[in-house]
Amino acid sequence: MDGKGRYLDNIFIERLWRTLKYECVYLHAWETGSQARAGVRKWMEFYNHRRPHKALGGRPSAVVYSLRFDATQPDQQEQIRA
Repeated sequence: MDGKGRYLDNIFIERLWRTLKYECVYLHAWETGSQARAGVRKWMEFYNHRRPHKALGGRPSAVVYSLRFDATQPDQQEQIRA
């Protein structure tokens, strides 16, 4: 994802949009834009914090991200002190 217009740049986001449409948007008949916005927001929270991801060993992406961040935190603090 280098932003130079290559076809590979959009693969990851296109996969997310496809999943969003099939797991959320197509399953609901919202009457207003605010209902749709709230529904998509709720699904995104589920997708990031509770939905198991096969590529991440069945863990939600937010859990994996926080583990990576927590693991690097002490190193960053030591660099600041030095």
